[in-house]
Amino acid sequence: MKRLNNRRVLVTGATQGIGRAIAEKFLAEGATVLLTDFVEDDVINGVTDNLESRFPGLVFGKRLDVEDERQVIEGFQFIRDVLGGCDVLVNNAGINRQSPSELFSASDFDKVLAVNLRGAFLCSREAIKLFLKQGSGVIINNSSNHELIPKPGFIAYSASKGGLGNLTRTLALEYADKGIRVNAVAPGATVTPLNASWTGDSAKRKKVENHIPLGRAASPEEIAGVFAFLASEEASYITGQTIYVDGGLSLHTDFKTNWSS
Repeated sequence: MKRLNNRRVLVTGATQGIGRAIAEKFLAEGATVLLTDFVEDDVINGVTDNLESRFPGLVFGKRLDVEDERQVIEGFQFIRDVLGGCDVLVNNAGINRQSPSELFSASDFDKVLAVNLRGAFLCSREAIKLFLKQGSGVIINNSSNHELIPKPGFIAYSASKGGLGNLTRTLALEYADKGIRVNAVAPGATVTPLNASWTGDSAKRKKVENHIPLGRAASPEEIAGVFAFLASEEASYITGQTIYVDGGLSLHTDFKTNWSS
């Protein structure tokens, strides 16, 4: 029996990269999935049509900008009206901006936090309203190893992921006695469109992978498998945790050579 049979799942940022891999993994595990993203309708329709051919009757799509509170509310009204409720929320939508911190614009800082952190809050809030009525539910946030590790030049991204870790733990504690579990997955270097600056250049990719203890970047599918586990009953006693799926990057690789002694 598939691990996620009859689960109703909403995934944000689901048309490419890790989000799409999560959607496909959940579908393969038997879930019904509402894919949402802030892209044109024809892009969402193309992805859902492609998946519908392999998972008939299990795939739905809707344009949703997680920055827009009204659209978030409408998205959860949609999954309630069409699927009768929601069992799992995956907060995957995320963006990035790069600049030295002394030159980082307030507008870029606000934009990154609006998508990565405020958007996750809005979606979580609406999901929890449904979960409380049902008596159960799961939220899984797509964080980053930069939830823990600073990333100079990416101050907004680091701050958003640090905040997402605390949002995860706060909601987990607040709703643990209501049948609601909240966890996060923290990927490291992953081959996705978000990392196109180095994934398609062999020299740049080698430079990135030289920093990873396992010696290679992750595939989106490897990350998606951890989301599926956390959504399943196999993880029924796990809440408030961030699972680092980063090839060992969070092991502080500088200490592999014992320079400190």
